[in-house]
Amino acid sequence: MPKRPKPGLPTREQVLDFITTSPRPAGKREIARAFGLSAQEKIGLKALLKDMADEGLIDSAPGRAFHKLGGLPRVTVLRIADVDDGGNVWAVPERWEAETPAPRLRVRERKHGALAVGDRVLARTEEAGSGWIAHPMKSLARGEEMILGVLHEEGGKLWLQGVEKKERRDFPISDAGGAQPGDLVLAEKAGRPPRITARVTEILGDPFAPRSFSMIAIHKLGIPTAFAPEAIEEAHRVAGLPLGEAREDLRHLPIVAIDPADARDHDDAVWAAPDDDPANPGGWQAIVAIADVSFYVRPGGALDKDARRRGNSVYFPDRVVPMLPEELSADICSLKEGVDRAALVCHLRIAENGTLQSWRFTRAAIRVAANIAYEDAQAIIDDAASSPPASREGSGEGLSPQTEANEDTPSPSPSRKREGDLLPILTPLWGCWKALSKARAARAPLDLDLPERRVMLDEKGRILSVAPRERLDAHMLIEDYMIAANVAAAKALEAKKAPVMYRVHEPPSREKLVALKDYLKTFGVEFALGQVIRPATFNHILDKVGEVDFRPQIMEQVLRTQTQAYYTPENHGHFGLALGSYAHFTSPIRRYADLIVHRALVDAYKLGPGGLTEGEAAAMEKIGQSISMLERRAMEAERDTIDRYVAAFLATRIGEIVDVRITGVASFGFFATVEGIGGDGLMPVRDLGREYFRYDEAGRRLVGEDSGTEYASGMRLRLRLAESNPVSGALRFEMVAGESRPAPEPRRDRVIKRRGRPANIRHQGKRR
Repeated sequence: MPKRPKPGLPTREQVLDFITTSPRPAGKREIARAFGLSAQEKIGLKALLKDMADEGLIDSAPGRAFHKLGGLPRVTVLRIADVDDGGNVWAVPERWEAETPAPRLRVRERKHGALAVGDRVLARTEEAGSGWIAHPMKSLARGEEMILGVLHEEGGKLWLQGVEKKERRDFPISDAGGAQPGDLVLAEKAGRPPRITARVTEILGDPFAPRSFSMIAIHKLGIPTAFAPEAIEEAHRVAGLPLGEAREDLRHLPIVAIDPADARDHDDAVWAAPDDDPANPGGWQAIVAIADVSFYVRPGGALDKDARRRGNSVYFPDRVVPMLPEELSADICSLKEGVDRAALVCHLRIAENGTLQSWRFTRAAIRVAANIAYEDAQAIIDDAASSPPASREGSGEGLSPQTEANEDTPSPSPSRKREGDLLPILTPLWGCWKALSKARAARAPLDLDLPERRVMLDEKGRILSVAPRERLDAHMLIEDYMIAANVAAAKALEAKKAPVMYRVHEPPSREKLVALKDYLKTFGVEFALGQVIRPATFNHILDKVGEVDFRPQIMEQVLRTQTQAYYTPENHGHFGLALGSYAHFTSPIRRYADLIVHRALVDAYKLGPGGLTEGEAAAMEKIGQSISMLERRAMEAERDTIDRYVAAFLATRIGEIVDVRITGVASFGFFATVEGIGGDGLMPVRDLGREYFRYDEAGRRLVGEDSGTEYASGMRLRLRLAESNPVSGALRFEMVAGESRPAPEPRRDRVIKRRGRPANIRHQGKRR
């Protein structure tokens, strides 16, 4: 306890001594009580504290407590900034306005469980020696005290409309901080209910400008966009590293990278040829070459710390927030056509039935023969389908004439390549994939072909279209090669008894299975709970349903029945893929989990520098928890941004009649999505007309008391689009006379499901 001062107005030095030694927050009331001040002296204290603040001696913290300028309040909000290799958690003040660098505090977690980068805590601070210690008192929700929204003027006052769909109230602005109506701002809540106001802390710009919707998600979820100067400097330095002579030279092989046409980086490339080993009749050799990120991003460096803080790259229609600086992610580590690149290569031997016979991993130098879009690769194969099939003796080993002419000159772009140059390379890839697909069919993994919405923008960032992304054989081909390499990586590390960062997907819980059983009953589809649940169990359900209108709704419900995949050093298998051992190996440019697996392979197989350290091996569980949380953050950001783009696209159609499908029913109305485009909208029950609608909770439907008109999930209607809010991504519909009141349908044709958006099944193993 600090020494009690003598009565009377204290000096500046006495005030500083008190607030820096007090074990509790020291506000004006606490200072006055400690010095035994009279009412008249309290007036003098107020003036003294104002003078000290103006002189830069003290600063005030939330709650009107004071602290020494450049120091920390006794109780304050901290943001977790780093978790080091030893598992130590470090935090920084959420607000820091001093000119000196913000202090880093070591967090003593105790009962608050594993904290991850980006978490917020209310903590008691303590200066210990030359550093600071934080004792968490309470975990805070992300953005619990901050509001992201758009200013608007009404009744001569400024109001803040939040970007969250669930935020149904506007907040009066107490301090605009120079912001104008229409600005996207970050604001801090102030006051107490019912008189809560908002104070603008940061002006983010025009939310309706092209390429602004992703920035809303970035700011809302706290996704870091700037790299530390040390990381940028390190990226520039390592970009000049020579590949080294110890690498296997595979530059003679026509390895190709098949990616989306709009891909920003290229992690993986593939090659295949018939196996000439008599012990593997009808089998194949295959190579999955992955960018050797572990060679450039070493454990404990500035690049590594920034990459772990991000966990993964985040992809938006208008931009990518990369896990690594662009000098690496979009250049040196990206497997570009015609240039030498460092790769960690998985050599596979595959049997005729698609099972993996053997595998080995090497560090190699490769030169990608072509970067091909999925659509282009598919077109080449389809165009050749009417021609006589290529013989299995054609291994695809020959280089194109352009490549043979000058190995030091980058190859021509794919658009200038003749189909004949690429067909001999792609044909064996498709042949080997047919074998891999046999193994997939034998495993019978979960087969949910849900469309992914694709937002097309012009060169200025304006929306051209929103449509489902087409799924081709070329997508499934790359996915199966990546799955094979991921399995090989997990099993290779297990053989060495090395640490593995598994990608785990556990079977559904009984509670979710019971909910699915009740759901399917509305279609007359029986589902026995006593059976052994496998992925094929759900595939059989879809087979029973057949090609009916409500098949997509059944697939969405089956998807919601599944558990969420995560990363952990404990192997619990991958239920969805029907695999016993599975790790992510194929995307180290954009996923930290894959980088950890690369380091483990480098260390276990003595492949050179950049291997897994003992500290990383000991912290695998915490790393897994952190990157799993960061993956969920990225998925939420990507999904919310697509919703905002869809709402912006539909904003030009307000007042039009659109085809919708009911996706959820509640007592206050039903939710619907626009067919073929997406976007969630509410049809309030109060707007269904004068008739009273009763909510049937068991059947999850709204039923008109007089007419018997029903609204249930899965029904298709024509509604008028009344509102489309690009800031929140929310839609609102209105009834259309004569078109919005369907007759009751047979119970089998109703789809009962919870509110929510359809999740996407990504290709190339991005989410699996």
